[in-house]
Amino acid sequence: MIKVEVAERLRHLPPYLFAEIDRLKREEIKKGADLIDLSIGDPDLPTPGHIINSLKKAAERPENHRYPSYEGMPSFRQAVARWYGERFGVALDPQTEVLSLIGSKEGIGHIPLAFAGPGDVVLYTSPGYPVYPVGALFAGAQGHPLPLLEANGFLPDLEAVPADILKRAKLLFINYPNNPTGATAGEDFFKKVVEFADRHNIIVCHDAAYSEIYYDGRKPASFLQTPGAKEVGIEFHSLSKTYNMTGWRLGFAVGHREVIAGLGKIKTNLDSGVFQAVQEAGITALGTGDAELAGIRQTYQERRDALYAGLTGQGIHVIKPEAAFYLWTRCPKGVFSDSRAFAKHLLEKAGVVATPGVGFGQPGEGYIRFALTVPVERIGEAVSRIGKSL
Repeated sequence: MIKVEVAERLRHLPPYLFAEIDRLKREEIKKGADLIDLSIGDPDLPTPGHIINSLKKAAERPENHRYPSYEGMPSFRQAVARWYGERFGVALDPQTEVLSLIGSKEGIGHIPLAFAGPGDVVLYTSPGYPVYPVGALFAGAQGHPLPLLEANGFLPDLEAVPADILKRAKLLFINYPNNPTGATAGEDFFKKVVEFADRHNIIVCHDAAYSEIYYDGRKPASFLQTPGAKEVGIEFHSLSKTYNMTGWRLGFAVGHREVIAGLGKIKTNLDSGVFQAVQEAGITALGTGDAELAGIRQTYQERRDALYAGLTGQGIHVIKPEAAFYLWTRCPKGVFSDSRAFAKHLLEKAGVVATPGVGFGQPGEGYIRFALTVPVERIGEAVSRIGKSL
């Protein structure tokens, strides 16, 4: 019997937030609980039928059963470039400025391997997607969180980064529309990011996975729309949220060609690309008319409005999101010791699963995230249960 010792990098890993939530859910289900799960951002809506039919046809073609190209099919990269031009007015060279990904999570986790190492720093907004600091850890770099505070509209204070950190910083992760807060960023902020990155020679990695889930007709901007943005960074996108394709694992990175090439070099050594049939379905998805996407957004808007009204009616402070499908909610003051305690209370006393804010980083302490991934009727039931539990 061998003695298994994990690598040092695994010893420094915090428990993966959603794995812990799954464990607690299983315990309650064993007790017979009827759980309303508002914890994980996994759309409950089905992938549109025309995208599924496209996959079926593509999967039957033998040429799609072989290894795909590492960087993505030319036709898929052309579809991405076309979509960017139509949606954001951003021109992209599909050969050098577009790279397919096995979901945007994969690209976000891998990019520090290309540009950061021991002694370097990766800046990232916090609370945020746990993969940002984990990718830095795996690369041997130091992660440095930039707090997102409600008082600042959940935008980071770039000028507050210490000088010694800036000297070693190689990457900056930002994410708007933001997970978990639902905040959006405008042209003024993106201009500051471009100037900041250019001044300190830092690569910007903008995670824009939620750009197509927005409310009240307020379309979020792309970072790459900002003058000079393509000279300092790239943008990550995913088909997961926009088209309800989380299990399909298809995304892309676009922007600065040398950054795209660096990430592509990592990928050629670590994976074999995205199944071509999925890429063909992705081309179909990117050509989906806005009428169908508007229907998806309307569903989320109804859910947002129902949960926002319900929680505020219980006297709970909720930040009303302009985009993404989350509600970032303050824990009742003086009632619970921290966000984990509030989340545990909701699970055990109300049968409602939510995510403690501290799981997204220390600046998230004092908040809870609810995901809008159940029908309105279940949201109403969740609100009723929460009210009774409090």
